[in-house]
Amino acid sequence: MKFNNILAVDAQISARMRVAEHPGLLRWTAAFLAHSGDSWFWGAGLILVWVFGSSFWKHWSLVVFGGIAVLAVIVMSIKFTVRRRRPEGEWGLIYRSTDPHSFPSGHAARVFLIAVLVSGLGPTWLAVVFWIWAPLVALARVSMGVHYVSDILAGTLLGIALGLVALAIQGSLLGWLTGLVGIPLW
Repeated sequence: MKFNNILAVDAQISARMRVAEHPGLLRWTAAFLAHSGDSWFWGAGLILVWVFGSSFWKHWSLVVFGGIAVLAVIVMSIKFTVRRRRPEGEWGLIYRSTDPHSFPSGHAARVFLIAVLVSGLGPTWLAVVFWIWAPLVALARVSMGVHYVSDILAGTLLGIALGLVALAIQGSLLGWLTGLVGIPLW
């Protein structure tokens, strides 16, 4: 199968999943989920957790924040290399104007990175919540017409991979940062 044929099938499947143009509860739910993975929301929330949390939550929020920051650089580098245009549509004008490229999905990458990190850093009940939430956010991005299915799949794989790498190095990196600044960061 030719690459253009794969892209055409991807666009057809993605178009069938769209609910952005259909008012109602399904559209509202998809829009809510699609926004729940926004980076500004996660950045602000993690800063609050670090400021007001116990040492466990400070460590947790610092690892997640760092993972999101590194992931953002990787995703944007890929997006500006590939330059795949987002699907046509009206919903998500903020995404369309600030980031016109869709591949890979930064939201899918971010939510799956968070799910992996929560799984490795605990608590278990929160990991379960995040593994339910992450695929819903990713599917909502296609449903709202700002991504193709392949964008979501690539973002998912990227987020999981970086999450596993981050878990492998997080302990030594936080120890190094603590030594660098001279105070515990968690």
